[in-house]
Amino acid sequence: METADDAAVPIGGPTATRKDLQLGRRLIHLANGVTVASAYAVLFTHQQVVHLFGTIACLVYILDRVRIHYPEVARRVPLLNRLFFRAEEQFKESAMTPYAIAILLTILTFPKPVALIAIYTLAIADPLAALVGISWGRHQIAPHRTVEGTLAFFLATLAVSLVVLLFGTDAPHATVVGASFLLALAATSFEMVPLRLDDNLTIPLFVGFAGWIVCTVVGVPLV
Repeated sequence: METADDAAVPIGGPTATRKDLQLGRRLIHLANGVTVASAYAVLFTHQQVVHLFGTIACLVYILDRVRIHYPEVARRVPLLNRLFFRAEEQFKESAMTPYAIAILLTILTFPKPVALIAIYTLAIADPLAALVGISWGRHQIAPHRTVEGTLAFFLATLAVSLVVLLFGTDAPHATVVGASFLLALAATSFEMVPLRLDDNLTIPLFVGFAGWIVCTVVGVPLV
């Protein structure tokens, strides 16, 4: 017998929640961010990457609008819905829209080393924290936050900051270590705040501003 809750879930629609691992979704999240940041680091100028990713962000937004307003098309690919979308995204924008917008704003706004740290943090630290928290998290410290996941986020952000600042600036190693630690601590503290905004948007923008401030204060050259 069909219940009211069963009838509310469209056949073929997404059913996952934030508590589900959705490994495919998180791997795509990681691959997209790492690809953009790495291309920006070694292949493209600032103007080129703005034009390229600006085009990609527009396409992501348009395709997401099509998915929302033509659900009968999306329901024809239930595997795609199950792997990459959540139930809460059935009738609203998916996380990929703020993700694309945030990366574009990060590239436009911040000096290159800081922008790279912000994008790599979003691409690596965010999904890693979710993976560790869902799979091995046992000690909750905030809604949807565990000690294990938070520690993974901190270590990933610290590693990203160290690598980018060591290879992307001329700052002394001791200065880089200090800046990286402060930035990772600030980003981790912010990540634990239960905001209602999508963290795909807030994390890179906060890390960008925090990284800019930290590097300026401790003397890491960003030009």
